[in-house]
Amino acid sequence: MGQAERPVGMIAMSRAVTSTVLPGDLMARLAGVLRLVGTEAMESFDDPAARRGMETVEVLVTGWSCPPLTAEVLDTAPKLRAVVHAAGSVKGHVGPEVFARGIVVSSAADANAEPVVDFTLAVITLGGKRAFGLARQYAAGRYAPFEQRIGNDGRVIGVVGASRIGRRVIARLRAAGYQVLVADPFLDRARAAELGAELADLDELCRRCDVLTLHAPQLPETRHLIDERRLALLRDGTLVINTARGSLVDTDALTRTCASGRIDACLDVTDPEPLPAGHPLFELANVWITPHLAGVQGSEVRRLGEFAVAEVERFVAGEPLRGAVHADQLGQLA
Repeated sequence: MGQAERPVGMIAMSRAVTSTVLPGDLMARLAGVLRLVGTEAMESFDDPAARRGMETVEVLVTGWSCPPLTAEVLDTAPKLRAVVHAAGSVKGHVGPEVFARGIVVSSAADANAEPVVDFTLAVITLGGKRAFGLARQYAAGRYAPFEQRIGNDGRVIGVVGASRIGRRVIARLRAAGYQVLVADPFLDRARAAELGAELADLDELCRRCDVLTLHAPQLPETRHLIDERRLALLRDGTLVINTARGSLVDTDALTRTCASGRIDACLDVTDPEPLPAGHPLFELANVWITPHLAGVQGSEVRRLGEFAVAEVERFVAGEPLRGAVHADQLGQLA
């Protein structure tokens, strides 16, 4: 492909993010299919170089730090044809006005999904054996007797949200032999069965599961989806796992319930995030909190760049995009 034939592209993310997501070899691949303009990386459309680039840009490669693509910004980019996001959710910078102008949108959310699934399955395995609380006891010189230990065989896993990650979690759980319940307002019984799960409303799921794992988006209607009432429906000994969004759980209600010793929790996200130092949840032996690390981290971040570059290559070649995002999905995205 000659220089003149390559679409004009620009990278809309901070330099620090770019160097991690698009290391040298991936940047070279990107430059092989796009004529990159503006700065090597930028995080403000007010930058003079960015403004000049937006006049000609056809493909915008975005990342975590990309500012919103408002109508005013889009007015400066009359030739823009595609936004390829080298990260997960596009809700932070893509709105209806982007789709209204016929701009194609893609996300590398699939590349971010697998590490979250791996993390969730690991937490189900370890948390199901109460490994985290027992490890604290062991460190304190207390050894749990054999009769107090539990295993994972025969446990019922309740999956809230048949999302991109939720569906993968269900598949892995079924392959491991677990019975799986799923609650999702956009799912019917036949489709749930195809996924390998039994459809249940959320209250029923809470009553029947041994492990409750959350994979729903952050929406006004999902705020405090797991509240005091639903926590009370959980059986004694249930494990609550949240690798989705902190706002899905009422933190105060969860704190009270866990403090009673009735249930356990493994949280990779919280509300607020981070929790303030000294929060009671940090002190509970039956609660394990990690700093939002289930998604791609460190060496895994390259997966986002690889997906995005391959997506740009597909776009330029006129091939279907694997991470295509459509306007009607905005209301369901995390």
